[in-house]
Amino acid sequence: MNDYDDILISIRRIMRAIDLQSKRLVKMSGLTAPQLVVMQALRRDGKVSPSSVARTVALSQATITSILDRLEKADLVRRERSETDKRIVYACLTTEGQKRLEEAPELLQAGFLRQYRQLEEWERTMLVSALQRISTMMDAEDLDASPILDIGEIEKS
Repeated sequence: MNDYDDILISIRRIMRAIDLQSKRLVKMSGLTAPQLVVMQALRRDGKVSPSSVARTVALSQATITSILDRLEKADLVRRERSETDKRIVYACLTTEGQKRLEEAPELLQAGFLRQYRQLEEWERTMLVSALQRISTMMDAEDLDASPILDIGEIEKS
């Protein structure tokens, strides 16, 4: 086996771990990782505009609108018009949304972040550099992607 096989196997393991966690999230909570991240942002920030949520979670406005549509249909999120400017719409969690969020399993990236933060600064820098180089080598540096570990469509910017 070549050394690059070890890299490809590691990438495949990462992809598989993300896939398995995504399926577990949906099975246990009925929600996808991006939906949970949006709900977490709403819990943390309160009543906010969809564009603010998009900036917070690094997803496009169109993706956020689609996620909010599904969450609103499930009665987990509510949209409200601003009382001072009717052009502005805010999103916030419903009581059911807060309950579902509390019951949801931990996202894969939460466990990753706990361990990542325990690394020395030089180890974190090395990891970021190596992964950015791999992304470039795979012609993936121009793909639109948020810091949400989820299997799903990735669009070219």
